Amino acid sequence: MKFKSLLATLTVSSALLLAACGNGDGSKSNGAAGSGSSKELSGTVQIDGSSTVFPIMEAVSEEYAAEQPNVKAPIGVAGTGGGFEKFINGETDISNASRPIKEEEIQALKDKNIKYEEFEIAYDGLSVVVNKENDFIDKLTVEELQKMWLETGKVKTWADVREGWPKEPIKFYSPGTDSGTYDYFDEVILEEEQMRKDTTLSEDDNVLVQGVQGNKNAIGYFGYAYYLENKDNLKVVPIVNSKGKAVTPKPETIMSGEYEPLSRPLYFYANVESLKKPEVYDFINFTLENAGPLAEEVGYVSLKEEEYKEALKKLEQHKK
Repeated sequence: MKFKSLLATLTVSSALLLAACGNGDGSKSNGAAGSGSSKELSGTVQIDGSSTVFPIMEAVSEEYAAEQPNVKAPIGVAGTGGGFEKFINGETDISNASRPIKEEEIQALKDKNIKYEEFEIAYDGLSVVVNKENDFIDKLTVEELQKMWLETGKVKTWADVREGWPKEPIKFYSPGTDSGTYDYFDEVILEEEQMRKDTTLSEDDNVLVQGVQGNKNAIGYFGYAYYLENKDNLKVVPIVNSKGKAVTPKPETIMSGEYEPLSRPLYFYANVESLKKPEVYDFINFTLENAGPLAEEVGYVSLKEEEYKEALKKLEQHKK
């Protein structure tokens, strides 16, 4: 995935962040799109995890390379669960996640004596999409989504979902079981019941996009950025929230929480021991200072400015 014009977008945003994130003690401010370190660094920052968080971290890594060219920060896409496995094994410094860390993963880290710090990076609106040629679907309720996707359900065709819809077989696409997006959908829609077995699963969101594009009776879901990038070839489905209103995912409805229950925060987790490495600490500092405009650039929703400031304070507690 390629994202253009990052530097142009950041010019104004960086100036604003520079003023907002001053240290207040006369020391160097790290609030611009520059590295938090005044010296040249080298080394490698090992990062893996969520494909949903990938576009943000890829953009961060590209921008950081311009500031610290001798620091390598490649971004893996093993999925949230796969990323946590590597994190628990001590293979990575940072683990990207589209869901909070699970209790069993916390315990596994404790067993390995690995301490971590959790950071939110942006907001996402999990987007339910259908083929562009689908001209009958106007909205879906959570109950209809559940009926469609559960293995125990009897939905085979669109007519089984709602009376009056065509008797055409539905093709289902979902992120794979290592994906935090799968976990989130499983929790809030399926209530942790078994997903139907005829679903095409993939950890690669682009495979899901292509699958829905290629079948006029397909339905799938993934992060908002992947819908936004492919909006000319997909149709997003409004979801009826708890107040009975059909809401389309977009920055304002995601930020406000109106697009519920499919709005969610995105995360990354840092190995506390890794924060002792100057290049890792500096990369995370840079990430938190620049995640807002970069998240917006690649199709997600920025946290509030004060949330990034609080995250920087949390990080500073680990400064040596």
